[in-house]
Amino acid sequence: MESSLFQSLTIIIGIAAIFSYVNHKFLKLPMTIGLMVLSLVFAGIMIIIGKFDKEVMMETCEVVTTLDFRLLLMDFMLSFLLFAGALHVNSKLLKKERASVMAFATLGVLVSTFIVGFLSQWILGAMGFEVPLTYTLLFGALISPTDPIAVLAILKSAKAPKSLETKISGESLFNDGIGVVVFLSILMVHEHGIASFEIGETLKLLGEEALGGIIFGAILGYLGFLILKSIEDAPRIEVLITIAITAGGYGLASVLHVSGPIAMVVAGLIVGNKLIAIKDASQSSNQVSEFWEMLDEILNAVLFVLIGLEIIALPDNMSYIMAGLILIPAVLLARFISVGIPVSLMKSKGAKKSSTVIMLTWGGLRGGISIALALSLPPSEFRDLIILVTYAIVVFSILFQGLTIGFLVKKLSLKEPS
Repeated sequence: MESSLFQSLTIIIGIAAIFSYVNHKFLKLPMTIGLMVLSLVFAGIMIIIGKFDKEVMMETCEVVTTLDFRLLLMDFMLSFLLFAGALHVNSKLLKKERASVMAFATLGVLVSTFIVGFLSQWILGAMGFEVPLTYTLLFGALISPTDPIAVLAILKSAKAPKSLETKISGESLFNDGIGVVVFLSILMVHEHGIASFEIGETLKLLGEEALGGIIFGAILGYLGFLILKSIEDAPRIEVLITIAITAGGYGLASVLHVSGPIAMVVAGLIVGNKLIAIKDASQSSNQVSEFWEMLDEILNAVLFVLIGLEIIALPDNMSYIMAGLILIPAVLLARFISVGIPVSLMKSKGAKKSSTVIMLTWGGLRGGISIALALSLPPSEFRDLIILVTYAIVVFSILFQGLTIGFLVKKLSLKEPS
């Protein structure tokens, strides 16, 4: 049976609804984690059934592969998820942490990319996989940015101090644009050789993407706010306008060759904080906020079910999975070093610095964006290896790191400064 895009989407939404109910009623885990656990269990059951009934396996794979994960996330869902996440971030707190957030999102991504790239080439080489350095650097670029969708969803239940939560969430919102530029620059070197790499062109691309995204997002956010302010008595129209800002703005960012993710974050920050600041529009702003909270939860449910089910379409290779498990400590070490450098420059006590580095390391979750970038890798004999390694790290990140963030906050006795 040939599965259409609409049929596949309705099936995934139905599964997300059932799993949400089961998690809420019985598991009582944070929603994103619970959905991913149930999806992985379901995928495992379908794989086992598929060993005996090839037709069932083929139909299940068709449902998953019909929904192009990379296309669905990067070209559709990401804009809404980033706008919704930024809409509820306190810009005043973010402004206080702007230096550290920018350091983590730029220097941190670059440092982590190269550490992961060199470490993974050495480790994979020791396992018998002679992966080219440019390919492992691509892996470093796609796995280094923390995922705002995973981070924002899980931090809500972690009860971390606001300053630390702002650092982690702020970094995750802004580092995607930087990570994509680094990924594309390394991809150019991989496809055309080192002679194609020009530091000037890379910095220009970074400036156009990142700075252009900030400027475009600010213009979009302020224009959107002014329009919303003029119709405070029509909350449903306000909701429609915010949808237009997100969908239209993300598409226009692509045409202008600026970072769509960064533009959505900046626009969301401006619209969200400006609306909250208008006291006499509280009812209207609350309805806008409630709509985006609900949409955020729905899209998150679909996304994490897709992440869990994606295992059905992945190659079945135990040595690749083993490589992924072995590389988890390497990725965590790279994260530890990449956040440790900026934190060491901060003005705070040594004990607080060490606790902050540990929390930033463990709280730097990877998610769907890493998988989407892995799926966009060019054809190679090592492409399946990198995809499976990425998937193993993402699953570990969301399940193990996500479930233990709250415990780690209590263990380190982190408190807000008085």
